[in-house]
Amino acid sequence: MSPNSDIAALGGHTMGTTWSAKLVAPRSRDLHALHAGIQAELDRVVAQMSTWEADSDISRYNRAGAGSWHPIPNDFWNVLVAAHDIAARSDGAFDPSIGPLVALWGFGANAATQRAPDPAQLADVARRCGWNKLQLNPQTQSALQPGGLQLDLSAIAKGYGVDLVSRWLRRNGIDAALVEVGGELHGYGLKPDGQPWRVLVESAPEEDAGAEYPPRVLALNDLAVATSGDRWHHYEHDGVSYSHTLDPRTQAPVTRATAAVTVIDHEAMRADAWATALTVMGAEQGLAFANEHDLAARFVSRSNAGLEEAMTPAFQRYLDAETQ
Repeated sequence: MSPNSDIAALGGHTMGTTWSAKLVAPRSRDLHALHAGIQAELDRVVAQMSTWEADSDISRYNRAGAGSWHPIPNDFWNVLVAAHDIAARSDGAFDPSIGPLVALWGFGANAATQRAPDPAQLADVARRCGWNKLQLNPQTQSALQPGGLQLDLSAIAKGYGVDLVSRWLRRNGIDAALVEVGGELHGYGLKPDGQPWRVLVESAPEEDAGAEYPPRVLALNDLAVATSGDRWHHYEHDGVSYSHTLDPRTQAPVTRATAAVTVIDHEAMRADAWATALTVMGAEQGLAFANEHDLAARFVSRSNAGLEEAMTPAFQRYLDAETQ
């Protein structure tokens, strides 16, 4: 690594959250241009996939009439294909079509009142959802709007943004960086001291207060990590706690949500989506699924005895031996 290189720290806002990038760059490098380039990559994700923006590509698709086909721009297409694949592989535990359900339970861009919805209204909305209603035509890179299908890619788009930024930095001569969007991370290359980027695995709130397990540290050498769980968004109504993570199979928030599920992958997009899918499955089913499919996953669950940690062998292989 050049002695004229330093670690620069950049940051900003996107997708209702923050982004940051630590990157190894020559001291002479124009950081303003790098910041602008990163922001432009993330702004493109928002322009194509944000349900909070009325004129985004996804919002236009969601409003479209039944039976219409819509050309999908490249980034949106890449995420749709991955979302459809993970929905199929997870047997619907991950579902990009549950936007109306998310809103009905009081979360997301079009959130209703935060309370348990009326059963008849819930059944009506649930009939319009279903990942298998999403039809994609690879030849024309287009998607069919069957009527009333409302896509929501919030459980995968932040991860895709991380991947976009990492690729853009590489194309622009940055040989080492740690990129983060809303907690999803990707690291590649080595720092000036020759060491990889090391990060703590995100914890459950109880772990913050009094660690029952040693800190889990990952060395991100061209790896991504994402964590899902119930510490981020939830509310209480009539003494019941409702998680923002919905189970598409029951049309209701996940009950007894796993405190934290962390997934490692080479793509932050896939780590992001799989962390959601495994959270929906729950610790027992999710761990069995992750083991069967060789996913690198860590589960932290609550029990009467306190927190319980479980990791797949694939996850254990990535733990930084120097810090464990």
